[in-house]
Amino acid sequence: MDYQQTLDYLYSQLPMFTRDGASAFKKDLTNTLELCKRLGDPHKKFKSVHIAGTNGKGSTSHMLAAILQKAGYKTGLYTSPHLRDFRERIRINGQMISEDEVIDFVKEHRQDFEDIRPSFFEMTVAMAFDAFARAKVDIAIVEVGLGGRLDSTNVITPLLSVITNIGWDHMNMLGDTLQLIAGEKAGVIKPGIPVIVGEYQAEVADVFREKAQQEKSSISFASDEWNVYPTGIDQVGYLDFKIEKMSPLTYMHLQLDLTGTYQLKNVKPVMSAIQELRKQGYAIADDNIRAALSQVKKLTGLHGRWETLSHRPLTICDTGHNPEGITEVLKNIESTPHENLHIVMGMVNDKDISKILAMLPKHATYYFCKPDIPRGLDAELLQQKAEAFGLHGEIYVSVKAALKAAQSQADKNDLVFVGGSTFVVAEIV
Repeated sequence: MDYQQTLDYLYSQLPMFTRDGASAFKKDLTNTLELCKRLGDPHKKFKSVHIAGTNGKGSTSHMLAAILQKAGYKTGLYTSPHLRDFRERIRINGQMISEDEVIDFVKEHRQDFEDIRPSFFEMTVAMAFDAFARAKVDIAIVEVGLGGRLDSTNVITPLLSVITNIGWDHMNMLGDTLQLIAGEKAGVIKPGIPVIVGEYQAEVADVFREKAQQEKSSISFASDEWNVYPTGIDQVGYLDFKIEKMSPLTYMHLQLDLTGTYQLKNVKPVMSAIQELRKQGYAIADDNIRAALSQVKKLTGLHGRWETLSHRPLTICDTGHNPEGITEVLKNIESTPHENLHIVMGMVNDKDISKILAMLPKHATYYFCKPDIPRGLDAELLQQKAEAFGLHGEIYVSVKAALKAAQSQADKNDLVFVGGSTFVVAEIV
């Protein structure tokens, strides 16, 4: 099989969450452990940092990986989902694994897949861990796919666990209260392994404290340790800010090439994680941090986070897709100078989207579309639901058609925003 045939096999043979939704989510670690056993337990052969949370875990993972790369460590990075190429999920020092590695892995272990019947995600996690072990990475940053406790990545014993924050997402699988969702995310806390929670949230803080106490793990809240003072976007296009550690009092002036203002929240657990890794013997200089944060996209290949696609009209996309993510997107839209607002919007069909629709600006012109996946919400149905919230616009046959229409109807001083789902952004970056 060539690369495309190999991907077709994986997509068609294995249950896939992005395509099949909740039915592909396996609520135990049996398959992953069995796959890893057949691979020689690669998850025990490299050091790691485990990153969970509702929002920001992807950006946090990429920032941390960039810093470790700049510090001279051979760094693995496992994230999901991918935007354009399956191999984006598995990177070593920012480079995607080769097509041949994917082909060879599937060819060699196809019988194991037939025996175990893993989900697409379980197989991908095993492939990543195998790649990291074979490459003898110094450290791997491993992003949780969904939840934490029962996520396939949770077979690792990391040096450090990070939980960015808790928000409303995947309630059909993780629970319908923030405390239940937090309980699932807290499942990444391991016995005696330090945990950093990015954002102190009063309603769920005790869930994390109790789990950490139970596991005899030290716990800290990064938002209590750092203050961030933004100074705006500089002339080169960096998000410019000063970060202050409260005890002992220290300052750093930093520039970040990820310009969404929500990144100022994500940089706090990144800095706390670096502090913890330094305690554990990792040599990471302040200059490594400065250099890495100014080129996260170049070092790691991160895309889709408040990313400018073109100018005149200014066109920006973002993968934010739950109420908390959309709140941050709307703050960025509001602070971006523009005359009229055009929103290219698509969503998936297995989430309650009413909270998000209630938040969206009624003065914008909407361009409704369906992301090209089976879970995509029909554009006509999205339009009907949106109109109930006073949001008006036309239906388009594809994401690209909607974007083309928005850009042609927008004046040069207007803003075109593309979002609503990671899978919408994936089609245009």
